[in-house]
Amino acid sequence: MALAHAGTKVDGVEVTVSASNFATSRFANNNMTQNQAPQRVTVSVRVISGKRQLRLDSDDISETGIQRLVDNAIKAVKLLPEDPKVLPLPDLALTKPLDRNPEFNRYDKATGEMSADQRSDSVNAMIDVAKKQDLSCAGTYGSGGESLAIGNSNGMFHYHNESGCECSVTVVAPNSSGWAKVHDPKSMQVNSKSLAEIAAKNAILSANPREVEPGKYTVILPPSAVVDLLGYLWGDFTGTSHVDKLSSLLGKVGQKVFGDNINIQDDVFHPLQAGASFDGEGLPRTVVTLVENGVVKNLVYGRQSAAKMNAKPTGHGVSEPSPTGEYPTNLVMQGGTTSLEEMIKSTDRGILLSRVWYVRLVDPTTILLTGMTRDGTFLIENGKIAYGIKNLRFNASVIEMLNNVLALGPAVRAAGEDSFPAVVPALKVANFNFSSTTKF
Repeated sequence: MALAHAGTKVDGVEVTVSASNFATSRFANNNMTQNQAPQRVTVSVRVISGKRQLRLDSDDISETGIQRLVDNAIKAVKLLPEDPKVLPLPDLALTKPLDRNPEFNRYDKATGEMSADQRSDSVNAMIDVAKKQDLSCAGTYGSGGESLAIGNSNGMFHYHNESGCECSVTVVAPNSSGWAKVHDPKSMQVNSKSLAEIAAKNAILSANPREVEPGKYTVILPPSAVVDLLGYLWGDFTGTSHVDKLSSLLGKVGQKVFGDNINIQDDVFHPLQAGASFDGEGLPRTVVTLVENGVVKNLVYGRQSAAKMNAKPTGHGVSEPSPTGEYPTNLVMQGGTTSLEEMIKSTDRGILLSRVWYVRLVDPTTILLTGMTRDGTFLIENGKIAYGIKNLRFNASVIEMLNNVLALGPAVRAAGEDSFPAVVPALKVANFNFSSTTKF
C-alpha cells in the first residue's frame, strides 16, 4: 500500500513493517506483581529524492494513516539539504538471498502464543523454589513473537517471523543473593525452576560474605558475564567505527590483537543464534570471521561504510539513515572443553563471579571497563570454593582480558543485562584487576 501510494513521486521508497506481541510477567517478594501484554505494529517509510533521504515512522496502520505517512515523508525529504553520501536503494540483485541461505524457522507457536496462565506457572515454579528455602525472589518471565517485513520500490521483499522467551530471576537471602537469566527462541529451552535453583544455590553459598583485598586475581567468568563484558567490543568490528576513527581496532585488521585461543564469528545461521537472515536494507547476512586465532581478520559493513572503504557489504547494515551504519548482531565465540568445575579445580587461588553489574566504558582505545560483581561472588582456594566474598569493583581491559584466557568452556547461548544475547563460553582469565572492595 505504501509503495503503491508513493508511486514515482520520489526516486526510491523503502517500507519496513515490524510487529510484536511480547508479553511480560513480573514478580517480587515471592508474589506476582504485574502482567503486561502490549501488541505493537510500526510502519517505517524511507524515501530517497536525489541526494536527499528521510525516514518517518508511524503506528497508525490504517489506509489513511499509511497514506498520510508517505505523503509527509515525500514533503519533508524535499526540505532537507543534499547529502553527497546518500546511496540509491539497493537493487534486486544485491538483495537476493544467498544460495547457501537455508530455510530456517525461528518461530515456535507454543512460545509465540504462550498465555498469561502459562507464564504464571513458570513464575510460580520459581517462587516455590525460593519459599522452600525461606528466601525471597524477584524477576521477569517474558514470551511472545515478532515479525519483520521489508520491501522497496526496486522489487525487493523479505519477511522474518520469530518467537522469543526470556527469564530472569534474583533470589535474596538476609545478606546475600543469587541471579540467573536465559533467553531462547523456544520456551521449551527455558527451565525457570532450574534457573531459580541456580540463583538460590548462589544466594545460600555466598551468605555471610567475607572481605578480600583488591588486586589481580585469576577469575572465572560464566557466559552471562562474558556477554556483558564483550558487548563493549562488538561495535569496534564495524566499518563505520573505522571510518569515524573510533574503533579500538583501528589499523589492526590483519594483526594479532588477542590470544591464540580467541576465535569469533558473526553467524546468523548458527543453531544457537536468533534473528533475521537479512539486514536493515534487505541485504542477505553473510557469515563473517572477525577473529581467527587472535588475529583480527575482517569487519562487518553496511552499504555506506563499504562504499567508503572500498569493501563489499556483508549484510550487517542497520535501517538507513543512521550514524551507526552496521552492527554484528549474531556473535559466536568459539569455546573449549573445560567445564566450570574443572576451571575451579585447577585454580589455586582465584575468584568466581556470578554476574557483572553497572559496567561502564572508561577508555575506548583499550575497552577499559569499570563495574561491580553482584549476586554471588566467591573465593576459590586449593581448587574449591572456599566462601562467599563481598562484592568488588573491577577495572579491566577487554583486550587485555582476551590475551589472558587460560581456559574456555563449551560455547552456549547466554544472556546478560548490558548486551544482547550471544553464543559464548565461560572463561578462566589470569590477572583480572579488582580495584576496590565494597561493604556488601
